[in-house]
Order: sequence, then C-alpha cells, then structure tokens
Amino acid sequence: MGDTGMLDPLGLDSSTEDVYRALLQHPDWGVCDLAAHLGLTEEIVRGALDLLADMALLRPSQNHPSLFRPVRPEVGLASLLARSERELQRRQREIADTCAAIAAIALEYEAVRDRERGSFERLEGLDRVRARLEELAYEAQDECMSFMPGGAQTPDAMEASEPLDQLAIARGVLIRTIYQDSFRNDADTLRYAQWLTALGGQTRSTPTLPMSLLIVDRTVAMVPLDPADPRLGAMEVSAVGIVAALCALFEQVWAGAVPFGETRVNEHGLSPVEHELLRLLMDGQTDEGAARRLGLSLRTVRRSMSSLMTRLGARSRFQAGAMAVQRGWL
Repeated sequence: MGDTGMLDPLGLDSSTEDVYRALLQHPDWGVCDLAAHLGLTEEIVRGALDLLADMALLRPSQNHPSLFRPVRPEVGLASLLARSERELQRRQREIADTCAAIAAIALEYEAVRDRERGSFERLEGLDRVRARLEELAYEAQDECMSFMPGGAQTPDAMEASEPLDQLAIARGVLIRTIYQDSFRNDADTLRYAQWLTALGGQTRSTPTLPMSLLIVDRTVAMVPLDPADPRLGAMEVSAVGIVAALCALFEQVWAGAVPFGETRVNEHGLSPVEHELLRLLMDGQTDEGAARRLGLSLRTVRRSMSSLMTRLGARSRFQAGAMAVQRGWL
C-alpha cells in the first residue's frame, strides 16, 4: 500500500486515506474513477477499499448493493480512535506491569548480591520500623521524600512525626510529602498537612499511590514488606540502583501531583480523582475495589460515579465508559 499518512496511527496508510477522502467528496465513484483521480493502480484502489470495508469505514449502498458508501468521519474515525486509545491504554498497563516485574526481579537480584554488604535490612513489626524512622529523621541532612497512601493518617503516627519533622526542617532539611487526594476528607490529616506546609514543608496529593515510601538524602529508602499490610514491617534499602529507581518514581509522581491548597481539573472539567475513578471502572474494578485504591469510602465513590453518569447523560456504567472514551475523557 502507500506511504505513511496522517491517519496511519488508526491503521490507514496514505493511499487508503486518499481513497477514503475521495469517496467522501465523490461517493458515487467506482474503482476506475478513483484510480484515475488519485493516480493509483486499480489493484491498490481495490486493496484500499477492502481495508476501508474491514475497518467499517465503508458500508454497502442501500440503493446500489454493488457500491459502497463512506461512513461519516465523525462516526467511523471516532470509533477507530476510541479503539486505538483503548489499545494504547492496554499497552501502557502492560508496560507498567512489565516495569514492576523488572523492578521486582532487580530487587531480588540486588538483595542476593548485596546481602553481605548490608544493602538491605529487614525490619519486622511497626515498633522496629518507627524506631528506625526516628533515627533516619535525626540523621537526615538534605531531603526527605515520602508517599503517604490510604487517606487519613493515624493520630499517633502524626503525633510521633510532628517533632521529628519540625527538627528536620529547622536543620534545613527539605520535606516533600505526597498524600492521596482522599486525605482532604480527614480533618486531622488535613490539619497536619497545613501545619507542615506553614512550617516550610511541601505537600502534594494524587488520586492513587502504589505503596508507602520514605527516601532520606537519596541514599536510603524504606518500603513495606507487604504493601497490603504495612504492620508486618519494612525493608530498608541502601543499594544505589534501587534507591535511584525509587527516587525516579517519586519525582514522576510528584510532577503530576497537585500542590496542597490548589484545585485542578483537566480540559474536560474532571478532577484527578474523577479521571482515575473512570479509568479504574473501565479496567473492570468494582466500586469496592475503586474505593480501596482511591482511599475513599464506598459511599463517596458511588456518589462520584453517579455525578459522572449524570454529566455524561449515561444510564449505566458500561454506557458511561463508552461515552467517556468517545468524548476523549479517557
């Protein structure tokens, strides 16, 4: 077929695109007319017509069954674009899963190779983790970066962190913390974020976070032994490659997070939480699963979904997902 065209990402090369455009202008033209007008061979034109029919951009004429009529571009091409976007999202999820698998394999390899060098230390239970966190807070010289998933933070955890954060900032340590957006629904956590920001810390939020994380001076990090149950303890990591990867992950999430005190909506009027809720439900998550991922109550998730369906004019979640893709919301 022809060279790359403007619609090549949708599966249409330049020759097929030219045939489609010509048929939109002259729907009664046959193969000979198209070939003569476009300077193509009849074989290429027939191949283009077959491809357009396979992609549902042509349909048989009701008046002349031997002829095909072009489907309106706002219908046919929009459908192809939505399908391409879904495929892109699927590939992005596959890439993200692959990256996570590679990171897990790398972590296992580094753990074996560097065990004798003390690059990893297993900290069993919350008491040991908190004791080590206090030590790291006192040792910090330049910067502390952390993920705080799960929405509301426990009062005892915030009470323990307050003097440590205050002393660190007084020493000139930059504290950057990323919460889940749902923390704004908890008065105590919101108050703590306000206090930390007034003191000089930097706070942002994002709809979801992969796990809890602390990085101190870009040389040591702490991650949970099991993200689903932080009470089991944490792994302290000082292997250079692993810490660098965790720093890169933090910076990526930080760049897309919303600074404390700001509200942000995209060009479709969606908040980050609303956009993530639509994405989770399109991925097949139940309301309960979405609530866990977002750190929100089930009631809040259902209320938000009902609001999105009303804005879309949808009668079901399936229809809402299809309309969100069609409108470019996802």
